[in-house]
Amino acid sequence: MAETLTQAEETVNDARAARKAARLARQISAFAKSHGGGAEGQLAHIGRGTTRIALVGTNGEWGNLVAPSFEIARKAVELAGITLQDDFDGEMAAKVRTGPYEWSRMAGLQLGGPANG
Repeated sequence: MAETLTQAEETVNDARAARKAARLARQISAFAKSHGGGAEGQLAHIGRGTTRIALVGTNGEWGNLVAPSFEIARKAVELAGITLQDDFDGEMAAKVRTGPYEWSRMAGLQLGGPANG
């Protein structure tokens, strides 16, 4: 009986993970479509089992999504069909386009920009 319950729980968890991966894949695809028709991604563990999906669109716009596990993040990227990079290194980072908002947030206090708070 306990084994049957465990199998049922695993089936429910697998179904939830599949739905979450599909939902993230739709968000990734929408991001890619609205930012030049394509995107690249990179996965990074951010704590408590969660994984960040960093995205860089063809036009240089960037964004992040968070997945509840590395496996779900990898499945979402696979479903979305975007290129997955091993590292957010110089080559991928060079594609990121930043604007005044990002610069003021990154170094606002040092450069006299708006304070955080």
